[in-house]
Amino acid sequence: MPLTLTLTEGVLPAGTEKLAFRRICDSMLKWHGLSGNKVMTPNVVGAIHLLPKHQTYSGLQETDIAFIEWKVPSFAFNTPEIQQGHIEEATNIIHELSGGSLPKHQIWANVVHAVDGAWGIAGQALTNKQLGEALSTG
Repeated sequence: MPLTLTLTEGVLPAGTEKLAFRRICDSMLKWHGLSGNKVMTPNVVGAIHLLPKHQTYSGLQETDIAFIEWKVPSFAFNTPEIQQGHIEEATNIIHELSGGSLPKHQIWANVVHAVDGAWGIAGQALTNKQLGEALSTG
């Protein structure tokens, strides 16, 4: 499940971007009841994108921002409790690591769902059923 964490340079102290990424991933696993799952944990992947201040916008104005975006199978983030819990926690992680300098209203989170059968790992397209079976053994 890829996480893309996009930040304006300087919104987090240098070096804490990795900590933010790790904590957000841990939160996602926790909210799905998958902390320590041997199948899912190695498949939580992603990237951190740091963009110069003049390249991040809100309201058509240059603005410091954070974007937290997950790409997941269609069965993930499937309850309002998981959605609200993780998004609130992930937002708080970025806000706290910024020392409170990045306001929560400048932190956005979203989830993009893959079509059933279009989730690929190691070159194999997997269905939700196949993924669920693999997760239950982890």
